[in-house]
Amino acid sequence: MPMAAVNLVTGPNGSGKSNLYRALRLLAEAAQGGIVGALSREGGLGSTLWAGPEKLSKGMRAGTEPVQGTVRVNAVALRLGFASDAFGYAVDLGYPIPSLSMFDFDPVIKSEVIFKGPFLRGANALVERKGGAVRSREGRSWRAIAQGIAPFESIFTQVADPERAPEVMLLRETIRAWRFYDHFRSDFDAPARLPQLATRTPVLSHDGRDLAAAWQTIREIGNVPSLEAAVDDAFPGASVSIAPEGGRLTLWFHQPGLLRPLSAAELSDGTLRYLLWIAALHTPRPPPLMVLNEPETSLHPDLLPALGRLILAASERSQVWVVSHASRLIATLEAAEACHSVRLEKAMSQTAIAGQGMLDEPPWHWLEER
Repeated sequence: MPMAAVNLVTGPNGSGKSNLYRALRLLAEAAQGGIVGALSREGGLGSTLWAGPEKLSKGMRAGTEPVQGTVRVNAVALRLGFASDAFGYAVDLGYPIPSLSMFDFDPVIKSEVIFKGPFLRGANALVERKGGAVRSREGRSWRAIAQGIAPFESIFTQVADPERAPEVMLLRETIRAWRFYDHFRSDFDAPARLPQLATRTPVLSHDGRDLAAAWQTIREIGNVPSLEAAVDDAFPGASVSIAPEGGRLTLWFHQPGLLRPLSAAELSDGTLRYLLWIAALHTPRPPPLMVLNEPETSLHPDLLPALGRLILAASERSQVWVVSHASRLIATLEAAEACHSVRLEKAMSQTAIAGQGMLDEPPWHWLEER
């Protein structure tokens, strides 16, 4: 699928939005060296595979034949990849060759490749891994840079070297900088409601536990006018202050008509969650990619247009991916020229992008097709 500055993924429940989100998370785990472990936590390789028949006949699609499986012909594989203006990456995972090991159902990395350009082809591959052997391009030839890489380890953790494989190290750090926000805690016991250690926090944690520290960091080294404008946009006339208390920081919310500010512990779930989004999207260290999974959760519909404007402002510094069901948030984002809307649909339990045919897809070739 193509991507733009803002990518809005919508569709009915069960259409595949979570699969796209998890695919990005798995790619990010590859750079952390944890893709095999992450797959195991998902339920193993088998749980990620297409659960329908390997081939759907015309009769099955037309509903004149029952949907039934046949003998599997193709190899079991999970293939993930992406391309960018700088480097692209593709990985192929499968089952190991049967042995006496108790880990025969643990997925292994069959092959990996880092390439230059919008899609993978023989001429632009820079680093290749097949089995346990890794080689890198050197002019018009190849140079072996590693042998015997364990099948559960990625090139990102084994051969990232500024001299032997600078592309691996550069791409690893780029992917590691991707940021995912899936669920901010705003319940009564949420860490964001408590005083936090006074330590500089340029990146808000995934659960928002360091909100006060992140907010103060933005005030000291970030865009303060934009931060304050974002609060006023959602809560007209309101403001936020941070107070030190013996090496810890407390967030206070000031509202017109109230004689005293409210601490984070007193805020409603929606107000606290929105302040968390403001802090996350005003990070002084913007990532190359920020993925927001259903950011509308616990927010009043009246806040969603302001949230959309907040996301669009953040897309000027980072590529943003938003998965959403909320009509008002969707309408705000789709009104922007920078927004690329992706609506997923499902037919015969297969996920497809609405309105995208074969000729509309960006060019892409998997490892074994080269």
